[in-house]
Amino acid sequence: MARILGLILMITLFSCDNDRGTRNPYLQETGFRFDMNLNLPLYSPLTNFGNAIFVDNTGIGTRGFFVIQSGIGQYRAFEASCPNHVPNDCSTLICEGQTSNRKGQTATCSCEGYEYSLFTGQLINRPDDGNRYYDMLEYRATKSGNVVVVSN
Repeated sequence: MARILGLILMITLFSCDNDRGTRNPYLQETGFRFDMNLNLPLYSPLTNFGNAIFVDNTGIGTRGFFVIQSGIGQYRAFEASCPNHVPNDCSTLICEGQTSNRKGQTATCSCEGYEYSLFTGQLINRPDDGNRYYDMLEYRATKSGNVVVVSN
């Protein structure tokens, strides 16, 4: 009986997961909800696969967000503040648009030149120096009818 209890205790201890190590210390996660009607000209680019837009209204995220149609009827939204340092004057990511071969699917931090995929939020040019680097902070993006709702 003692062996079984010991085995159960070991399994319980090893199955615990401490997720605090993956939380980004630079970005504060604020609650918001933002609706985008795809019938409006401002948001109509999102009706096409691979198109991304930047939304920078007051009160949504830290520096606004990018949203992209990542699949048929599927959307992803990411914080527009670079996740690898405290928000400052140069930390708002810039969508590369026509200046890169990725055609508006990459966001760049003008502080260090970090590049992020707007499809996945991953840091593309991750330095290999042993330091911890963060991917973009993702927000919920859902489509209901012709409205895309981004929230946190």
